[in-house]
Amino acid sequence: MSTTPKRVSLLGSTGSIGTQALDVVRAQPGRFQVTALSAQSNADLLIAQAREFQPAAVVIGDEAKYQQVREALAGQPETEVLAGAEALTEVAARPDADVVLTAMVGYAGLLPTVAAIRAGKDIALANKETLVVAGQLITGLVQEHGVQLLPVDSEHSAIFQCLVGEEQNPIEKIILTASGGPFRGRTREQLAQVTKAQALKHPNWDMGAKITIDSASLMNKGLEVIEAKWLFNLRNEQIDVVVHPQSIIHSLVQFEDGSLKAQLGLPDMKLPIQYALGYPRRLANQFPRFSFLDYPQLTFEQPDTTAFRNLALAFEALKRGGNAACILNAANEIAVAAFLRDEIGFLEMSDVVESSLARVSYLATPSLDDYVLTDQETRRVARELCSARV
Repeated sequence: MSTTPKRVSLLGSTGSIGTQALDVVRAQPGRFQVTALSAQSNADLLIAQAREFQPAAVVIGDEAKYQQVREALAGQPETEVLAGAEALTEVAARPDADVVLTAMVGYAGLLPTVAAIRAGKDIALANKETLVVAGQLITGLVQEHGVQLLPVDSEHSAIFQCLVGEEQNPIEKIILTASGGPFRGRTREQLAQVTKAQALKHPNWDMGAKITIDSASLMNKGLEVIEAKWLFNLRNEQIDVVVHPQSIIHSLVQFEDGSLKAQLGLPDMKLPIQYALGYPRRLANQFPRFSFLDYPQLTFEQPDTTAFRNLALAFEALKRGGNAACILNAANEIAVAAFLRDEIGFLEMSDVVESSLARVSYLATPSLDDYVLTDQETRRVARELCSARV
């Protein structure tokens, strides 16, 4: 075993995935070295992390907070302090990292991930939107530059783990599991009355606000469907979703002989994070262990795509291809932000996404620049749609 620590650049270090990734690093002393940290606006936590891990660079996305971070780390000359989106993309490509863990939320992860791949970095991908927005482009770059794309989402990590050793065996289909969120079983009429506070209470997972709302609306599962297509080179009809309220089976792979392989475990994101950072080795840890005796029943049901239209819209965008998933993602980001500001209702998020898909210019074979322009156009349209509902 190599005694040289794996060098990790962590983009989005103050969010749910980022903080848990640093828990993994703390629990594996000498195995990982943090070379870069970034945050969008949480300057206080970024400063504390930088003091603890002493990376070569930190980036604060909110340029108004640059001076605060710079002054706080003035006594730490080995750490360069930078600010803004361009700095984040530059740091993602630096040669002092072996793997870049992309844990930012939303579209913001796209350009730094592209830069890191072009620089020959392996990617531990927690930013699913990168593949949702530009899956064909990203997978092409991964092949061109010979890097590894290691999924961190629990569902995609489960599939990835099930496929180790099965390289010669074609996939018949994959089954992504969904908890169903806090509103599982509710009708559209009932969903029209739900509040932000209710939507932010996920039954199984502790996540940031945006992904928690996406999970409540099933958009998160829709984004994961699109991500899975690109990660595992699947046809659209090879992807199924099943609601599994206990969140113990994280996903399954069915092979052409009918055999199913599943990965099971407690709903704890530290395990898939550690698996991605430590790959191909499984690292010993002190995480809580799953016991079947604690879960005497594991249940499954079909998702309700009539009540939860976002999942149906995601499958529609997947079928359309081109820049449709980019439109879906950008409209959803604007809609979720408006919902969190109490400007639109829970069901209106789907209305904004559906209307944006109808209004924004469709491109069958977009370039990276086209994706950037599509994202900008969609956000403008979606903001107008949200404002019309206030």
